[in-house]
Amino acid sequence: MSQNKIKFEAIQHNGTYYAEVIWADSTAQITQFCSPADCSMQFGLLAHEAGFVEAAHYHKAIERKIHNLTQMLVVQKGKLAIDFFAKDGTKFREVVLGVGDSILLVDGAHAVRVLEDMQCVSVKQGPFLGAANDKVEIKVNDS
Repeated sequence: MSQNKIKFEAIQHNGTYYAEVIWADSTAQITQFCSPADCSMQFGLLAHEAGFVEAAHYHKAIERKIHNLTQMLVVQKGKLAIDFFAKDGTKFREVVLGVGDSILLVDGAHAVRVLEDMQCVSVKQGPFLGAANDKVEIKVNDS
């Protein structure tokens, strides 16, 4: 059995853990999660051989405190850029995602720019309380 070849990237800046990316050309022979164990959303690849059966189960209801609203995008069509900004509004990084790439937005400021008509699967923690309660726009430095 060959090893996992997950192309995983953690995006961090000045002590803030912004995002995780799993690039489309990643491969996994066995299930592997890439996120730190204390992350409020776990990001990785599931992989099993044909014939695998996971026993019927449910997940325990356990009260958890979550201080950030994470969002995962999986690109199905097109291309988009995610820009990342420091607390002072300075852009420090751009990540361009194409078909099959996925990103977990964990913390910090980001913007989404559509480069080619796109479609993504989007998953985020709920309940969504509306843009007025869940989003804070920042002033971006153009310098």
